[in-house]
Amino acid sequence: MAGRAGNPVDDVTTQIDAGHFKQANAAIDSELARADLAPETRQALEFQRERMRRIRLDFPITEPEAKAKLRELIPDMTEEEFAGWKASNQLEHMVIDGVPYYFSRSVSNLFRVSPEATARRAKPATRNDGPMESANAYHDEALAQARATGKTSVAPRRVRVTQSIIVNADAVPAGQTVRAWIPYPRAIPGQQENIQLISSAPAKHVAAPESTLQRTVYMEQPAVKATPTKFSVTYELTIFGQVHPIDPAKVVPAGNSAELAPYLGERPPHIVFSDDIRAFSKKVVGDEKNPYRIAQKLYSAVDSIPWGGAREYSTITNISHYALHSDHADCGQQTLLLMTLLRLNGIPARWQSGMVYSDGTYDNLHDWGFMYLAPYGWVPTDVTTGQFKGASDPGVEWFYLGGLDAYRIAFNDDYGTDLVPRKQHFRSETVDSQRGEVEWKGGNLYFDQWDYTFEAHVLPSATAGG
Repeated sequence: MAGRAGNPVDDVTTQIDAGHFKQANAAIDSELARADLAPETRQALEFQRERMRRIRLDFPITEPEAKAKLRELIPDMTEEEFAGWKASNQLEHMVIDGVPYYFSRSVSNLFRVSPEATARRAKPATRNDGPMESANAYHDEALAQARATGKTSVAPRRVRVTQSIIVNADAVPAGQTVRAWIPYPRAIPGQQENIQLISSAPAKHVAAPESTLQRTVYMEQPAVKATPTKFSVTYELTIFGQVHPIDPAKVVPAGNSAELAPYLGERPPHIVFSDDIRAFSKKVVGDEKNPYRIAQKLYSAVDSIPWGGAREYSTITNISHYALHSDHADCGQQTLLLMTLLRLNGIPARWQSGMVYSDGTYDNLHDWGFMYLAPYGWVPTDVTTGQFKGASDPGVEWFYLGGLDAYRIAFNDDYGTDLVPRKQHFRSETVDSQRGEVEWKGGNLYFDQWDYTFEAHVLPSATAGG
């Protein structure tokens, strides 16, 4: 295996990203046979084998199947059209050991990224966008309160949440202990407060300390033969909208203090100042020097990347690179790309993520971030919800560049950090923590072995004090 004197994981990673799975498996076998292999290298190689399995789950569709699925929507699709969408990777696929396999959401994503495909569709597509993805009465409410009071935390909602994990029957041998982590919010003054854990099932649980950046409630119980294993937690909290009116003329460079330094640098593998990132930044930013105007330009550029259903993050070697070079990106991919670009331009940036909910039945996983603008401090930014172009009120148009709605629960104030108690095996989600994690002594249980539910209900007593 090439590069054996260095880190063998790098070569295996490159082979997998190139679709050379047989070579990667052979290289892993060879390295794992070495008696002198360092434990951390062994674990990393074992994860790369697991990553190949996860990629195959994400890319299950053969080329004939992809064509058949598309012809259900475009009955007279030509071979030339298919070849063009394939060549541009608008129809996302991966060639694995010489055979093309298509992403499970490649067909639906095609109609988000290709106007030509959309125009050819026999019946218009229906989109399941959330209510906060377009300007609405809540944004007016939050802005009105902020302008009337001068407060930045406004328009709160009190919400009760029940989130569950349901492990497939017989995914774990009967009698063996199943361990589960369900995401749980931490108190953030002015953003989410008065958090009350109402109940859990099983009743015995461990809530991670407030200081845990990816906070969870941990539970365990034995598996029962032929019966799903269910865990759940119910809690309430008060969530505030955020409005930070920013005067660009007052914004100055943040500098590189010890406090801000961790949010300015690279953080491989997903925040890397590559040549491609630098070139994209230069093209977008040009000669602009004002930090807010730089952020505004970068925000608009990343917002212009169409949203598309995402591969599992654990299968992607560098998420910001993927977002830059793909024809689509989801919220976490866009957020990591924006964070990378902001940091490159001397603007501190950090991660936040959790779940969005609604007054109705809509809910979804969601990621966003914060940036530091002196003299205002940390302000939120949700590049995926993005700019409301055409809004007559600039506060509405740029609501999510410095603001947030109250219809989101933050579980995570960082990405890729340890859970409490720490998992013994690989995580299913190596970056984020929204659905939860499950394992037993025999190993991790991946997403194909369990499901989750999330229910949020806005309570009538939504006052600032909760």
